[in-house]
Amino acid sequence: MKNLLITGGAGFIGSNFLYFWAGKYPDDNIIVLDALTYAGNLPSISSLIENKSITFIEGDICNAALIDEIFIKHNIDLVVHFAAESHVDRSIVDPDTFIRTNIEGTHTLLFAALTAWKNNFEGKLFHHISTDEVYGDLGFDDPAFTETTPYAPRSPYAASKASSDMLVRSYFTTYGLPVTISNCSNNYGPYQFPEKLIPLMLINALKGKGLPIYGDGSNVRDWLFVDDHCAAIAAIIESRNVGETYNVGGNTEIVNLDLVNVLCEELDKAFESDKTLSERFPLSSPAKCKESKSLIYYVKDRLGHDVRYAINTSKIVNDLNFKPKVNFAEGLSLTLEWYLYNEGWWNSISSDDHQSWLDKHYGQNSN
Repeated sequence: MKNLLITGGAGFIGSNFLYFWAGKYPDDNIIVLDALTYAGNLPSISSLIENKSITFIEGDICNAALIDEIFIKHNIDLVVHFAAESHVDRSIVDPDTFIRTNIEGTHTLLFAALTAWKNNFEGKLFHHISTDEVYGDLGFDDPAFTETTPYAPRSPYAASKASSDMLVRSYFTTYGLPVTISNCSNNYGPYQFPEKLIPLMLINALKGKGLPIYGDGSNVRDWLFVDDHCAAIAAIIESRNVGETYNVGGNTEIVNLDLVNVLCEELDKAFESDKTLSERFPLSSPAKCKESKSLIYYVKDRLGHDVRYAINTSKIVNDLNFKPKVNFAEGLSLTLEWYLYNEGWWNSISSDDHQSWLDKHYGQNSN
């Protein structure tokens, strides 16, 4: 039985991992720490809290006293560190928050682990979740990122994650702290916060609002279904290949504009097969007998917008025999269905201050 600390466990990937791990290891003692900022949502994990399957603590990973108390009180021997500021747009507007949370917060956790474990590292592990954005961007014909690609972050978000990766590696090299790192491509799936591309486009379409596309929409991303990401993290943890870094991707590169067009087409098909959707979402284009893609419009490109990300997954395939199981068509269908029939979840978090932020930074058209 593990005493597991999941930071950021009320966020998108963290909450999905929490369900995955609790289902696989129901006897583990799971502690979830989350500051419940705009992207952390208790409703995402309320069923586990109500069933007392986990212990939830609201708190900041930069709070050293709190972190030390958690390690000692709960005898933590496994850390899975998701907690991070993660939206590039927000990092451009407010870089200070990203530096504090992603760098200082990660260091606070590392030092607490080192202190609590007192160089008795048997059975202990600190797993750090990172991103492919630390590698910079690729041209359309460049080979995909590998674990040895030099870091070249191009946004405050990517730079803060690159810094946190380096801190984790330094604790392994200097102190022998048992660590592993995973750098993932773009995730999608249930519980994703509405400012990210897929839920933003979907929810805006359901509300009859414009679908803003940066630049000409030609940027390319690799997409990974969140359940596959959770399975990859578990495989890395279970391997106990300390000191290793693994890139986790979905092997699905898609142009942003093509992705939005596919999402619109699938949404229109959903309205055709379920006539009640037009009653539930009367402002949507399908309810007005229009195509959802008619809502697409273009906005000024993001500052320093990376052209392309792509992940070479050879290492995790060869070392851990891990491959994603969910192809993009299946994953998108599952994601679309979840958002269509969990309106209460996203309605409760896509209003007020957050909606004002979206309107200010993305804008809306009159469609």
